[in-house]
Amino acid sequence: MEAKAVAKYIRMSPRKARLVVDQIRGRNAQEAMAILKMTPNKPAEPIYKVLHSAVANAEHNYEMNKDNLYVAQAFVDQGPVLKRFRPRARGMASRIRKPTSHITIVLRENKEG
Repeated sequence: MEAKAVAKYIRMSPRKARLVVDQIRGRNAQEAMAILKMTPNKPAEPIYKVLHSAVANAEHNYEMNKDNLYVAQAFVDQGPVLKRFRPRARGMASRIRKPTSHITIVLRENKEG
């Protein structure tokens, strides 16, 4: 049995979000939440929200025990890139890329609990 939560179109670079997700993969859900609370990086807040949602889904939809959950899978996929232009010297323009991310967290329950 596994519970899952997904956040799509989060306005941040997937490369930067993966650095934070790598810290919580395979950990206990409560421990992962504590790590995300204390992580100063910008992606930590939306990842915390997705983890919190996954824990709530596990408790409410599948009646799992919150204390026995661990992060089985956590990954960040690239979403669509918003492209904007900024005026530059001599009538030229340069492209500004605004990447988006899709954050997915899957929780499973430990068997020993």
